[in-house]
Amino acid sequence: MHDIAALIERYGLVVVFVNVFLSQAGIPVPVFPTIVVAAALASGNVAQIPAIVLAAVAGSLLADMGWFLASRQYGRRILGVLCRLSLSPDSCVRRTETLYTRLGAVSLVFARFVPGLGLVSIALSGITQVSVPVFVAFDAAGAALYASGAALVGLVFHNAIFAALITLAHLGGMGIVLVVVAFGIYLAARWWQRHLFIRQLRTDKISAVELAGMLDAGEKPVILDVRSPEVRRRDGIIPGSVFAHPEDPQLSVATYPRDVEIVVYCSCPNEVSAALAARHLRRAGFRKIRPLLGGLDAWSDIGRPIGREAQTCTSCEPAPILTPDGIRTAVWSDLIS
Repeated sequence: MHDIAALIERYGLVVVFVNVFLSQAGIPVPVFPTIVVAAALASGNVAQIPAIVLAAVAGSLLADMGWFLASRQYGRRILGVLCRLSLSPDSCVRRTETLYTRLGAVSLVFARFVPGLGLVSIALSGITQVSVPVFVAFDAAGAALYASGAALVGLVFHNAIFAALITLAHLGGMGIVLVVVAFGIYLAARWWQRHLFIRQLRTDKISAVELAGMLDAGEKPVILDVRSPEVRRRDGIIPGSVFAHPEDPQLSVATYPRDVEIVVYCSCPNEVSAALAARHLRRAGFRKIRPLLGGLDAWSDIGRPIGREAQTCTSCEPAPILTPDGIRTAVWSDLIS
């Protein structure tokens, strides 16, 4: 136990810094336990705790700044990269996007307490062109709050942590094996959760070229936009879309015939929100639903026009929203309830 404590005391700050940096860079290594153990081993000298928190903040800021600058340069494509790296289900993107549009960069202060939300909030800060000083201030505050919470847990429960470390030390090599196996089980469980989630959402998709061809041929599919109102106002829409985000004035396609052609699009990596909406539609009895591959970006990339919402006054009565064939929508909550 003395050798382990001496090792942590000598290299603890480096371990915390590297661990946090790798985690924020997208590698699925747990951060909270590392800070907890480091703080517990420093409980005899509480003056070391601020240094542990600062090491965590420095590692976090260095990695986060990389994602932030990349998002400023490459926009929403970075969200796709993050979702390929993360073991968290991609549905967090829409939830984080809705939260971020309400709070802005302030959401960085507490976003990392919810798995999967922290990196998405960082990317959205870059996409929305938050200034560097504002980003650094809120991101550092969030990292410091998270690291301080972990350090506090380590201080409060240091006796229990000491007991666990002593047990591992007595086990020798077997203790290291147990830690490695536990970490492997953690990674495998997270990967399997993500695999099942993506498999569950797997469905036929339609490309932007196919959708444009349908419209050019005179076909009139119902095009559902499941993005938030704020994102629609910022990024534009596919002309003729029906707005079907849960925060909209409660619109749905409950009155449509069940054999109507429906195309659903969003701005999430892997079209997750669109796929979830398609699943609800299938449960409601609709048979022809396909998420739009690539969402609005794919539509724009093939040179098709981007429309703008006619209704932007949040205090006004919502204007009637029509489908391409002129049918007014009913209540979306009736569809998914």
